[in-house]
Amino acid sequence: MRRLYPDPREPVDIAEAYDDPSRAPHDGRPWVYVCMIASVDGATAVDGRSGSLGGPGDRAVFTALRGQADLVLVGAATVRAERYGPPKRADLRIAIVTRALDVDWKSDLVRSGQALIVTTERAGDVPAGVDVIRVGEEHVDLAAALRVVHDDGVGVVMAEGGPTLNGQLIERGLVDELALTLAPALVGGDSARVAHGDRTALTGMSLVHVLEEDGSLFLRYRAQASGSR
Repeated sequence: MRRLYPDPREPVDIAEAYDDPSRAPHDGRPWVYVCMIASVDGATAVDGRSGSLGGPGDRAVFTALRGQADLVLVGAATVRAERYGPPKRADLRIAIVTRALDVDWKSDLVRSGQALIVTTERAGDVPAGVDVIRVGEEHVDLAAALRVVHDDGVGVVMAEGGPTLNGQLIERGLVDELALTLAPALVGGDSARVAHGDRTALTGMSLVHVLEEDGSLFLRYRAQASGSR
């Protein structure tokens, strides 16, 4: 892998490229970075899954970013579509956002004890032994959920989608950083883009770096407001 911007050079140590000691909690919540992949025409999945868009470079970036997170935040639909299993790091937890509790309670992820359910106060019962955060009445209050995990010692959160969750984070001004892989492929179809939601919320972003490998571009952006903290 090589770096195109800033100061081009190769090879690049991926973990070092994504390491950032300035990531820190603020406003009573953890630092949040979103990690996604998209085709050059904006598709985030092929036949419902993102895996076929990625390659070795994307997997290496994903692994590096997971290694720097205290908690993973992901929507239940993405957990199902991507067939999430337990994370390799024993101390890493997967927080599953779900209003309807549409979770496979017998999955390896849930049975591992590394799953954390983030749902509403009005949602139904969660099986005994599964940790749960209840925030918001009709909809999951993501800002409140982040405050709860911050109080529990979480300093950095990696959000892995899907697009609906990303859109909700953007709407609430909760995204500090974006790691986006741009895959050299055209997909067409009706795949969702990186984020979508009920309303727009413009967030200025500053480009931190551009890496390249086998035609894939690895873009890292930082929210301008976060950069000023």
